[in-house]
Amino acid sequence: MSNLSNLSPSHKDMKRWAKAHRTEIAASSSSLLASVVAYPLDSVKTRMQAFDFAKFTECVRHTYLTEGTKGFWRGFLAPLASTTMVRTINFSIYQKVKYKLSAAIGQVAGMDEPLKVVNTPGSVPTFATVACFGIAGATAGGCVSVLACPFELTKVAAQISQLMAQSDTSEAKDSVRGSYQQKGIFKTAKNIVLHRGYVGLYSGFHLHLFRDTLGTSVYFMAYESGKQLLVKFQGSNSPTSPLSVALAGGFCGMVSWAATYAIDTAKTNYQRGCLENAKGEPFQPPKIQFFSRGQYRGLGVSMARSCIMNMVFFSGFEYVKKRINKLEDPLD
Repeated sequence: MSNLSNLSPSHKDMKRWAKAHRTEIAASSSSLLASVVAYPLDSVKTRMQAFDFAKFTECVRHTYLTEGTKGFWRGFLAPLASTTMVRTINFSIYQKVKYKLSAAIGQVAGMDEPLKVVNTPGSVPTFATVACFGIAGATAGGCVSVLACPFELTKVAAQISQLMAQSDTSEAKDSVRGSYQQKGIFKTAKNIVLHRGYVGLYSGFHLHLFRDTLGTSVYFMAYESGKQLLVKFQGSNSPTSPLSVALAGGFCGMVSWAATYAIDTAKTNYQRGCLENAKGEPFQPPKIQFFSRGQYRGLGVSMARSCIMNMVFFSGFEYVKKRINKLEDPLD
């Protein structure tokens, strides 16, 4: 009798559950690893956007001298939890929309489904495949921004709290700014609510929604299409060859940030203004200025961070999914 037949019902159930939720398992585990690897660069990126550091090295040096190594990891727990949760939900929504949209396109247009085309060895991206990935990505990005905004605002507050406290301002503003200094994520969130109400947790949401809808659309178009082309150039029969997955992951991370960085800078500065002022106090909201040099401070470090993070993430994501797919189907 095979070992499989000796499995207890709980082990059989675990295998069934793993196969049914392979996307969520792969996304969450890979996101944890990628977040740990890339967080210090994300912290530097946020500081360069919100304050006038001319160079990456200047920001790193200032952070180290004034806050020590802890400064690079300030606010780490909030994005570790939120990024893992948000990315897992993001990928789950994306996968569901992608498969349904692919089937609908094939049925309505009377052609091969986009996903069937993509998984055919030697194929190249078409308008239908790119549109399928872009629409599914935009849908996922827009949906998860509702959940992600409060977590990201808390992260930004933690990352720039020391710099805000060091700024020359009025005594009233010093009180607001100082309330975020060296606080945990829950106290930071509590103080945001204290100064701006519960709606304050969604400060900058309009910019966050714009960034994530556009960025996630570009992200998945670049990843899926880039992976498809790399597989073709490699002459591989596998649509998820490790090299293609890693390179496409790094590419999509850089392209999506290049497309949305001016929006992200405006969002960060808008949120900084909200954090520095109590509810009802006016401040000049920043404008999105594409191709304005000042809006792209920290772009290099952000693209490097995103490239590394997504190479790690997608390599882990596809590997875990493959491992789960290879599990034998448990017998009833």
